[in-house]
Amino acid sequence: MIRSMASSSSSRGIAAIVGVGPKLGRSVARKFAHEGYTIAILSRDLGRLSSLAEEIAREEKAQVFAIRIDCSDSKSVRDAFETVLSLGFVEVLVYIAYYQPLSWNPTCFQHLHVDTFHKSLAVSTVGAFHCAQQVLPGMVERGKGTIIFTGCSASLIGMAGYSQLCCGKFALRALAQCLAREFQPQGVHIAHVIIDGVVNPLRQSGSVGEQSREGGGDDGTMDPDALAQTYWHLHVQDRTAWTHEMDLRSSPAILF
Repeated sequence: MIRSMASSSSSRGIAAIVGVGPKLGRSVARKFAHEGYTIAILSRDLGRLSSLAEEIAREEKAQVFAIRIDCSDSKSVRDAFETVLSLGFVEVLVYIAYYQPLSWNPTCFQHLHVDTFHKSLAVSTVGAFHCAQQVLPGMVERGKGTIIFTGCSASLIGMAGYSQLCCGKFALRALAQCLAREFQPQGVHIAHVIIDGVVNPLRQSGSVGEQSREGGGDDGTMDPDALAQTYWHLHVQDRTAWTHEMDLRSSPAILF
């Protein structure tokens, strides 16, 4: 674990963001840090993760912990969350992790290796299962908490050449529905967000909402800070009107 800390301390619980990269994961972590949460960011690449932790801690004056995790390995998940839970009550879990192949080109089913198929299921769904099991007891005990699972277009539509991605994301959606029906009556908000589009990278760092982006979104790409704002709105929703599933997509400018 690598800790980065600014001068101020959080009065809220822990927000654990799993599968943090330079786009959506970073923006979600920054948003929750901006709102006063202590942040645990988790991914396989601890070197890159520690740099993001230092950046977010500095800019948001927050406590940020970088923790390595391999979501395809149940022991790695347990070890990582032993560290996360030692920090305090995990009030928010955001799961973004998915298996990234060497190429996003479609793969003929006959050429798809079963190990790749297993790996995608392990990261997209089994990893989410293990992470949720780690935080749900504390959330149920306190009668509050938010778990947000991140899906994509493949959560809803089977696509030729993408069996491994679609099966993993279909299963994640089912997991979200099952957990929502079991745990929302106990005060835990469980939501599934479908990212139907390409998330734009940030060109440079700055305060939340002030980054310069590659393109303005007119090409249909999605702003990671805008997505992070939506994740925050899900977390603070009144429990009498909780959203379970939400589709997010960009609306390109209409030219006349």
